[in-house]
Amino acid sequence: MADDAVANSGPDAGLVGEIEALSARLAQARASIARRFIGQQDVVDLVLSALVCGGHGLLIGLPGLGKTRLVDTLSTVMGLAGARIQFTPDLMPADILGSEVLETGADGSRAFRFVRGPIFCQLLMADEINRASPRTQSALLQAMQEQAITVAGQEHPLGLPFHVLATQNPIEQEGTYPLPEAQLDRFLVQIDVDYPDRDAEREILMATTGASEDEARPVFSARQLVEAQKLLRRMPVGDAVVSDILNLVRAFRPTGQEATARVREAVVWGPGPRAAQALMMTVRARALLDGRLAPSVEDVAALARPVLSHRMALGFAARARGETLGELIDQTTAEVLRLEVAA
Repeated sequence: MADDAVANSGPDAGLVGEIEALSARLAQARASIARRFIGQQDVVDLVLSALVCGGHGLLIGLPGLGKTRLVDTLSTVMGLAGARIQFTPDLMPADILGSEVLETGADGSRAFRFVRGPIFCQLLMADEINRASPRTQSALLQAMQEQAITVAGQEHPLGLPFHVLATQNPIEQEGTYPLPEAQLDRFLVQIDVDYPDRDAEREILMATTGASEDEARPVFSARQLVEAQKLLRRMPVGDAVVSDILNLVRAFRPTGQEATARVREAVVWGPGPRAAQALMMTVRARALLDGRLAPSVEDVAALARPVLSHRMALGFAARARGETLGELIDQTTAEVLRLEVAA
């Protein structure tokens, strides 16, 4: 994901109108999603941010929290052709990418024909991605990065837009293949899906156990989503916010001079430049969702956990002391950005 130029001045009148129109459309998308995926507004906002940024999301949550329902609803609301793959240990790369089959023509001639796999879609749900073998995982993650696949020496572009929302169960780890750090870095954000609060759960009960359910309505088309992704890159980011992004990312690199003392002691590897790029994009998306014309330092603080938590790791000694990555990110963010960030 290449970074774009940073605008130091405010947007012109034409750009302001485009940003405001996109913000209004995103508000409609949120309302439409809320018809079927009740509560969990932070989860919805992070997933929408990933799509508007042109990236992929990793959803971490227990079974039964609505992850599949959310992705299905997003396909409708964003006007995308969706597909779902249930990852299992015996899943092969060809089951995802497709394969060549030998066909015999009417004249007796034989030729190979490529049969596309389910990856040829616009929004792919990779359910329990850590249950597939590393070989199958790498086939998917390569496609995520390159927007194309190669079968029998022939490259096949996936087209735009193309997004992957992968899920993982954080508890049951027997028989799984954890994603390597380099592959986790391909995901723009990590989205933690927690239990709904009591009021939201009551609303879920009433809405989903009756004779009928509300249906989500299309708000975007695939073309409009691509245009939104291009517009997002034109959204200005002030020098102060750029400095905050750099200060924050560099503070989490344990071997760097700008790392805090606690990070040097607790962290074994930290985020690379892709983390700074992800923050630059997602702070814009968060401002858009809030109806603002430019991001602020509060956006950087709010997105520290989703962007950084899967791009760094605690050492054994820190884990033995009971330290958690989330608390470290929150405390370091508060220190570096000079803000009081809630845990």
